[in-house]
Amino acid sequence: MVSRLLVTLLLAVAAFSPSWRAHESALPAQQQGQQQQGGAGEMQVIQHEGHMMGPVEAAAWRMPPMGNMPMMPGLEMAVPPDDPYLPGVGIDPEMFPMARPNEVLDLEDGDEIDLRAMLVRRSISGRMYVMYGYNGQYPGPLIRAPQGATIVVNFTNDIEMPTTVHWHGLRLDNRFDGVPDVTQPAVRPGESFRYEVHFRDSGIYWYHPHVREDIQQDLGLYGNMMVAPPNADYYGPAHREEVVILDDILIDGNGLMPFGASTPTHALMGRFGNVMLVNGATDYAIDVKRGEVVRFFLTNVANSRTFNVTFGNARVKVVASDISKFEREQWVQSVVIAPAERYVVDVLFDRPGEVLIENTIQAIDHFRGEFFPHVDLLGRVTVSAELVDEDLSARFGDLREHDDVQADIGAYREFFDKAPDIELVASLRIQNLPLPIVLSMEFEKGLYVPPMEWNDTMPMMNWLSTGKQVTWILRDRNSGAENMDNEWNFKVGDLVKIRIFNDPETIHPMNHPIHIHGQRFLITEIDGVANPNLVWKDTAIVPVGSTVDFLLEITNPGDWMMHCHISEHLHAGMMLRFHVDE
Repeated sequence: MVSRLLVTLLLAVAAFSPSWRAHESALPAQQQGQQQQGGAGEMQVIQHEGHMMGPVEAAAWRMPPMGNMPMMPGLEMAVPPDDPYLPGVGIDPEMFPMARPNEVLDLEDGDEIDLRAMLVRRSISGRMYVMYGYNGQYPGPLIRAPQGATIVVNFTNDIEMPTTVHWHGLRLDNRFDGVPDVTQPAVRPGESFRYEVHFRDSGIYWYHPHVREDIQQDLGLYGNMMVAPPNADYYGPAHREEVVILDDILIDGNGLMPFGASTPTHALMGRFGNVMLVNGATDYAIDVKRGEVVRFFLTNVANSRTFNVTFGNARVKVVASDISKFEREQWVQSVVIAPAERYVVDVLFDRPGEVLIENTIQAIDHFRGEFFPHVDLLGRVTVSAELVDEDLSARFGDLREHDDVQADIGAYREFFDKAPDIELVASLRIQNLPLPIVLSMEFEKGLYVPPMEWNDTMPMMNWLSTGKQVTWILRDRNSGAENMDNEWNFKVGDLVKIRIFNDPETIHPMNHPIHIHGQRFLITEIDGVANPNLVWKDTAIVPVGSTVDFLLEITNPGDWMMHCHISEHLHAGMMLRFHVDE
């Protein structure tokens, strides 16, 4: 109690120091501009070139929603050291088309489609906002195609900043991976790019920008790809399939919370939203009959939030994840899904009534030192008393073993115990943060650190921390190289073990969903314990304090990225690049 009181007094004293006041460190006008992720790991200034972004002063900073968290003394008047940005400010919203729910595009090998990133009007909880959409839809069109197909996507950028399309999880030709200044130039406003998208693996994937994802993706630029397997019994029997995209968005009584114009805000923990979205809306609901088995294809597109999805008292089994089925199906109480991950789960609704789909977490309040249960409603399933025509309950009760997956993975088991080829440490460096934030973070180091950050535990501190002050790090334990200073060169056929340790002693440790482009990997061990049920992945969580082994299969030549998929961490430096020779 004495220590906490001392820190509070120090914070209050620090409030009288003007040296960190945001208005003292605002960007000079000549540095204002829109930024994109550079291939060399830096942020490159992209001027507006006359494309109207609206008057900066109209998108004024305001304090973020605090929820149950107290205000930190000394930060009452602080704002992030950047200009605020929202799309369409100063323009009549009626100029933008009203977004509509997404359509399904059933495609075959060789088909060609048009995809356009555009400004749209969106209604969320009865209030209108200017946001983004692919083809004027939320989410973007669901692209369905058979495994082995290649389609052409003619992409046009009609938003006011550069962008690209990254085809997340696909092992496609490197030229079409959508990383600016690595695989292609950024697509500037009014320009187009032709993507050839190859579907090598069956499963559920998604597409999104790889330029300022913290803004573009958060405001609606995302969509799914469903790749049909070659055989009808690839999955077990189900009555229907539901594609579900999980997201959140940060809104207060005045509307959307502004973003940083030249660098992300919320760089410490990522931008947690306070309004939950499923398929871009707040009212997800389905009606089923008693005994119906529903297959849910889940994708998490949130900037930072890891969801813990529950389905009331319905019986749930997990079937597949990013790039394959699991070796065997298993019963689960909930589905933990980090940003960019996908899971396929089968759910049996065998009792009439309403089943709530929820995000059920144990939240933490660092300032009060308290844990508290927290539940977010994601959707509703209404189960009628009418019995479904075909009874699948007996077959649903069987946990299938997937011999094809076991055989595929079996070819690599002899390498599970090999020494790591690369050892990385996840860490954090800060500079020029307001003194009250630094003091509070120093104090936190002596407190309990959860392995997962389920909620924004310090909204004000998080909001005030930008990509200019926070550097998230992937450091090579042996060479000391950080982020884009790492130089990795592989060749097709290599099998690389990457061991990542998430240092709990850093000034604010946090879980990281690590994504590797263009390849697939297995998580073979976590904290020295062998993974008992394997699945091919492209994104996996590294909890705080944990050591996770990635066994990376190198099959795809070119220049590829590896990064944290918390959007703000990516733009705060947590990325590296590797080259693969044929």
